[in-house]
Amino acid sequence: MDSLVADELDLQLLQALQLDGRAAFSRIAGVLGVSDQTVARRYARLRTSGGLRVIGVTDGTRLGRTRWYLRLSCTPDAAEGLATALARRPDTSWVGLTSGGTEVLCVMVARSRDERDSLLFDKLQRTPRVTAVSAHCLLHTFYGGSLGWFTKSRILAPEQVAALAPPPVDPPGPDPVVLDATDELLLAALERDGRTPVTELRKVTGQSESAVRRRLEQLRRSGVLFVDVQFDSGLIGYETKATLWLTVTPSALASVGAALAEHREIVFAAAITGPSNVVAVAVCRDTSGLYRYLSERIGGLDGVQQVETAPILRQVKQLTYEGPR
Repeated sequence: MDSLVADELDLQLLQALQLDGRAAFSRIAGVLGVSDQTVARRYARLRTSGGLRVIGVTDGTRLGRTRWYLRLSCTPDAAEGLATALARRPDTSWVGLTSGGTEVLCVMVARSRDERDSLLFDKLQRTPRVTAVSAHCLLHTFYGGSLGWFTKSRILAPEQVAALAPPPVDPPGPDPVVLDATDELLLAALERDGRTPVTELRKVTGQSESAVRRRLEQLRRSGVLFVDVQFDSGLIGYETKATLWLTVTPSALASVGAALAEHREIVFAAAITGPSNVVAVAVCRDTSGLYRYLSERIGGLDGVQQVETAPILRQVKQLTYEGPR
């Protein structure tokens, strides 16, 4: 991959896409005050040299699915193979290596109880050189999903943000959303490329363009579909990533979660089951920045009793919002 140093226009484009990854280049160009061709060229360059991916993400919680955060301890020689095997599974959305290569973190969104139990109680327990398995149910997300990390950058002016505001999302209903075969085809195509044109989606689904547009709007409005923007954070000078396991006084869970959501460093934060009842992912410029964040900002939060920090060495799979960016 060629070396790329992002400039102001690149950063503006990244935030514009974070706001609405399916916004037309002409709309983005109008807001940024440049030509459509300039936006298209910068987008292509970021994809080639900056690791940029715009993908459609399915929010499993709107479909009644439960998310699990798995911590798998293993021998160093087994970690990479295990991470690769987990990344191939359709029910995993994020897989990473931490703790000097002896721990694999995995986010699983199981479609059914049987699918969950098959992985947790059967396959992982019988996997050679796995020394411990810890499973944590994600109870509540404080930050993540369509609230992409780069929306905190404030590169764009408030009026530009308003002009690029994504379609509104309805609050969750009492019952899970039910997908049909056409929905599944749409979501699969957008998972490969969140900017797939409607003309291509029409061919994939066999539906008319107007029907595809209507269904896309319905999926986005229901919250089942959002468009995520993924890129190498090193592109903008943030080289250090870490998973934080926080033990928080139960009465302070909501206030700590709200504070984490406001922190520039936090990519993802959620309440979970287990001894550490909050998991978060922080991105900092370097290890010194991580130290300052832990000692000054996390250390200053009332209710935080203990913090375990696990540097993320490598992301093996990054598909959806239930894990780090």
